[in-house]
Amino acid sequence: MDRRDFFRTFLKRTAIGAGITAAGAAGLLGYYQPRREFYSDPNALEENEGAERLEVPKKAVVIGGGLAGMTAAMELAKRNFEVTLVEESGDMGGKLTGWDVDALGERFPVEHGFHGYFDQYYNLNELFAAAKVGDVFTPAPGYPVKFRERPMEVFGQTPKVFPLNILTVVQQSESLDMVPIVKNFREMLPVLDMFRYEYDRTFDRYDGMDFMTFCREREVYEPFLTTVLHPFSDATMNRMEVLSAAEALRYFHFYFLGSPEALGFRITRKSCMHALVDPVVSMLEGLGVTVRTGAKVDRLVFEGDRVSGVVLGGGGDSGDVLRLPAAEVREGEWLSRSLGDGTPVLVTMRGGRYVAFDATCTHMGCPVHPAEKTGGFFCPCHAGVFDAEGNAVGGPPEDPLGRFDVTVSGGELVLSRPDRAGGPEVLACDYCVLAANVRGTKAVLGKSDVRDEEFSKSIASLGEADPYVVWRLWLDRPVTSAEYPFYTVAGYRYTDSVSLFSSFQEPFISWAAKSGGSVVELHAYAIAPEDVRPDEEIRRTMLDEMHHMFPETKNARVLYDVYMQQDNFTRWAPGDHARRPGSQTPYWNLFLAGDWVKVDAPVFLMEAATFTGRLAANAIARKEWLRPTSLPIVPMDGIFA
Repeated sequence: MDRRDFFRTFLKRTAIGAGITAAGAAGLLGYYQPRREFYSDPNALEENEGAERLEVPKKAVVIGGGLAGMTAAMELAKRNFEVTLVEESGDMGGKLTGWDVDALGERFPVEHGFHGYFDQYYNLNELFAAAKVGDVFTPAPGYPVKFRERPMEVFGQTPKVFPLNILTVVQQSESLDMVPIVKNFREMLPVLDMFRYEYDRTFDRYDGMDFMTFCREREVYEPFLTTVLHPFSDATMNRMEVLSAAEALRYFHFYFLGSPEALGFRITRKSCMHALVDPVVSMLEGLGVTVRTGAKVDRLVFEGDRVSGVVLGGGGDSGDVLRLPAAEVREGEWLSRSLGDGTPVLVTMRGGRYVAFDATCTHMGCPVHPAEKTGGFFCPCHAGVFDAEGNAVGGPPEDPLGRFDVTVSGGELVLSRPDRAGGPEVLACDYCVLAANVRGTKAVLGKSDVRDEEFSKSIASLGEADPYVVWRLWLDRPVTSAEYPFYTVAGYRYTDSVSLFSSFQEPFISWAAKSGGSVVELHAYAIAPEDVRPDEEIRRTMLDEMHHMFPETKNARVLYDVYMQQDNFTRWAPGDHARRPGSQTPYWNLFLAGDWVKVDAPVFLMEAATFTGRLAANAIARKEWLRPTSLPIVPMDGIFA
């Protein structure tokens, strides 16, 4: 049918404007309702086939301690695999990890940013249930969108019954009401593609364009674009101008239009690290998983069509040696270079002696920069601080920076890693799950002897989204005009969301009560290349934006702050999807997991990471003729697919 016929069908089926008849209501409450489903893996065993557990344990190494890695480790340990979970950071959790800072005479938890836990995160919620996280959540009172040039809109708390969930969004909005929408129905027709989400068709038709182009070319009704589509799509951490239209359609299908759970989400009453990650790690250790934190994976060892081992630390090969002209290194000036594997190196001369550091932060592998005021180093990603000798003195890092031996040969400097007694540690494995983020995955496989050209190209095609900023501020007074704990923000240069931690999370609630202050967190989801500026300029601009949103903060004094700029979120650009690697690889015992893995299931962000962790574990179980774990999902297709 053409778009006009489709729109008439939509009106007829939803009975908009004519009332819902008994027969129509029965249909809407039946056939057209989104329902929770279970993912159908064509290669999986039937649930009643195979054994529950291995009789004789086999070794599995899982690389990456985020949600994907922790989930895969749990599923394999439950099946009696001998699991070693390796995480480069000193703490588990990936983007859910956190650390403590000493500030204002107290100790506070800090994390990567605000997280909302949606009801349709079925697999993630099952992970938390298995870990017995307890009563740590509270429902969010709504989903407010704070605009720069017009009044705030508040969404959320909608019915779960279609079409009432959609109509309620319109009813809640001051700028969206049914009369102009019906009047301008031609401009709303492209939106109906969201109701017709269907994996193959959607990606075939729309993955080649960005979401902004999709909306502009189809002349989407402007109030709907600015009120709903733009603010909500920004939460993918990818700007509309560089976000695949197909990924955006999957995103809206998963979070709202195709979800039986509507737009309800929960927030934690204490930090994610303490509320969620710590219980999951305890659960894993209780299952017998060996958790190795602060252990960097160097590369995989391939033997034919399988992985035989995982090498930890540096491998002592040519990739760990750097040669450069000695004349380039000057007294007191840091020279930045990279090893063949991409490892950043900082080298200088002090008192006539050459000094070189591995400029990789020992917290989560981000590059560090020289700090002119202290003579040490600073990690802008997580506010890690190192002194002039590379020792960790502030923020989350606990281990010192790595150092290089420097020798002079003629007019050339030769930088090499210190020799390791006995050589690098190698973890033998029967199976391996690579569940690092995009950067970590590319680094590990880039140093490995991967001989499958198509697989190498697929890994090389992975990308990261534009940088984002998380800035937490302790203010000396309350934010009295803030009615909600969390705001999505639209129309500002940098700020995309605001979280009032002193209104929903301890110990910030208690600190605010006794100090009379508040704790506010500002997020810039994705900074366009043309808006990348020095940190001080971004801070000044975001501070001005907070003052515009909450005028009472103009007179507030910042007592303490933690500012972080990072660039580790997955990119979902046009054309990326076709090139992505899937969970299974050309190597029969190597599997991939993470939100960047190509799957046909309608999952996104944290749920995608958890889902793919389970998917990888199911694939390994199939190799050993073990029963799979059921994978709940929102409907595979849109209501009108």
